[in-house]
Amino acid sequence: MNSDERIAKMTFSSVYPHYLAKVEKKGRSEEELLEVITWLTNFSKEKIQSLIHEKVSFHDFFDQADLNTNAHLITGLICGYRVEEIENPLTQKVRYLDKLVDELAKGKKMEKILRIA
Repeated sequence: MNSDERIAKMTFSSVYPHYLAKVEKKGRSEEELLEVITWLTNFSKEKIQSLIHEKVSFHDFFDQADLNTNAHLITGLICGYRVEEIENPLTQKVRYLDKLVDELAKGKKMEKILRIA
């Protein structure tokens, strides 16, 4: 199984606690994490909680998402890859989310993370 297939099968609920721990360790809140996920996916906080509870795969998670029109503005390195150069659409969306969580944990201002001009 290649990494794209592995990512597609991973459940959002298995990764969410890691996202939360990462941002909280750096003094950010779950509320801010949910704001970032909502911005990227257009899911309500209730929908995000429901998807965690349902243990959906990343494939199904992003299949239901209405990706933010500014998601293409998310650039830079994550896990050694340039986000903007990832060819697999699902893997790129997961890495967009990873990058946003990373920026939140690094203390970036919310306007910068949410690509507000």
